[in-house]
Amino acid sequence: MRLAPIAAAAALLAAVGGCTKSTPQSDTGISVDTLKTITQKLSSDEFEGRAPATPGEEKTVAYLIERMKAAGLQPGNKGSWVQDVPLVELTAQNVSPLNFTGGTGDPISLNYRSDMVIGTYRVTPQTRIKDSDVVFVGYGIHAPERGWDDYAGVDVKGKTVVILINDPDWQTKELAGDFGGRAMTYYGRWTYKFEEAARQGAAAAIIVHDTEPAAYGWNVVQSSWTGPQLEQDSPGNHMDQSQAVGWIQNAAARKLFAKGGQDYDKLTAAAKVKGFKAVPLAGVKASVSFDSTIRRQASKNVIGILPGSERKDEYVLYSAHWDHLGRCDKVNDDDICNGAIDNASGTAALIALAEAQVKKGPAKRTMVFLAVTAEESGLLGSKYYAENPVFPVSQTVGGVNIDGVNINGPTKDFVFIGVGKSELEDMVKPLVEREGRTVVPEPTPEKGFYYRSDHFSFARLGVPMFYGESGEDLVKGGKQAGKKAADDYTTNRYHQPSDEYDPNWDWSGAIQDLNIFFWMGRELADGTTWPAWYKDAEFREIREKSRAGK
Repeated sequence: MRLAPIAAAAALLAAVGGCTKSTPQSDTGISVDTLKTITQKLSSDEFEGRAPATPGEEKTVAYLIERMKAAGLQPGNKGSWVQDVPLVELTAQNVSPLNFTGGTGDPISLNYRSDMVIGTYRVTPQTRIKDSDVVFVGYGIHAPERGWDDYAGVDVKGKTVVILINDPDWQTKELAGDFGGRAMTYYGRWTYKFEEAARQGAAAAIIVHDTEPAAYGWNVVQSSWTGPQLEQDSPGNHMDQSQAVGWIQNAAARKLFAKGGQDYDKLTAAAKVKGFKAVPLAGVKASVSFDSTIRRQASKNVIGILPGSERKDEYVLYSAHWDHLGRCDKVNDDDICNGAIDNASGTAALIALAEAQVKKGPAKRTMVFLAVTAEESGLLGSKYYAENPVFPVSQTVGGVNIDGVNINGPTKDFVFIGVGKSELEDMVKPLVEREGRTVVPEPTPEKGFYYRSDHFSFARLGVPMFYGESGEDLVKGGKQAGKKAADDYTTNRYHQPSDEYDPNWDWSGAIQDLNIFFWMGRELADGTTWPAWYKDAEFREIREKSRAGK
């Protein structure tokens, strides 16, 4: 049943007799010790960065099962704590430079890692691209419902396409435009751009890196796209994908455009305007080659449940990814990307919430606590679960995903990531207000965080999933201190060996947020409503079809 947003929130709040305005949020009983202990353990060098299909995974899965048992959960997959996720690992070797010949001037030779990164989704031992025509396709978007097609009138079959990251209107200050203005849509994500290039038949798809619209520096691209790369092990070996996919530095792209007789700034400006036509880089040919070692091995999602007391076949979901990058580029003689914030802290939060919900007692609906694998490889663990669910997505009421927690102290504000999606937002607003905090707009909507974590795997199949976090207005230091801390993490720690546990972290901000997630899950699980997507949300139709089949 679809309720009006305000009515839905009121109904959900009223559904829990013990959750009233007089109930202090601190009564959730979420353990700071659990948060500290698990985060420190999972991010220690002992776990070697928690890469899937490594000894680090074996230790992680065993530890999570141990903690779920101790929390009082039951195994979630027909008596098992795990769900196998078939993966294939591809490691590029003998990578040649990415060479561009023809056109004007001298040949351009881009070196692996420093100038470009390259790989493949295809499960094949060799990749060879020779003298492929190069075409600039703007933002690489085919969106007929928005009247936008960067591939209109051009045949890129067998060619190399060069693509800009993000959406055409990402520099717009308002949240209005062909692609939501400042807020990124899925069309802005690199995953979509490679998917569309493959659908168009491109032999190679190369994204131009630019720090602001990408939301991270080249160091993140380098650490994430080199070394072993994971993909779902599916029939067909992904031979429907482009032969090669990768990124090049912005400076290299400028040289490439000049070689094709084009001005980079003028052409990228033109790509922002509806009606843009793809531009071949006259006479320019691309060549690259590399080998791939192939290793197939199942990774594991870890699942614990707190069975419902009345409606056991209706499910409320908490999710977090347990994996990180494993061994990565060495910095100061350290080559372990420990992933303390991302996402040992979120995994610790998952267990802390499980402990607190078990102590509260069973709700009417079943609560599912899902620790997924291979988020860092493209949301593979959550995608596999959503497409092969232990509990039907049509019977999953909704939930919350946790990807990192606030270790900078309490804030005056709270941010909805991807605001304007579902009635879960109306449910959460009163919980934020009861803490004396204010819901504020997402400070960096152009970074597209809603499409970058595991809730998206469920949302795209219709399950309303909430993703929110502390804002930047710290109680101690205000917005300036909060922004400084956020920028420091992005620049100096994100996807780097320096994302390590610090005993001096302030966990009070994390407790603030987890209190909200606790009551949100409890109210969903004790209620009878099925929160809907908002009218204009892209996932509304699939949810309505899913529920109609019940």
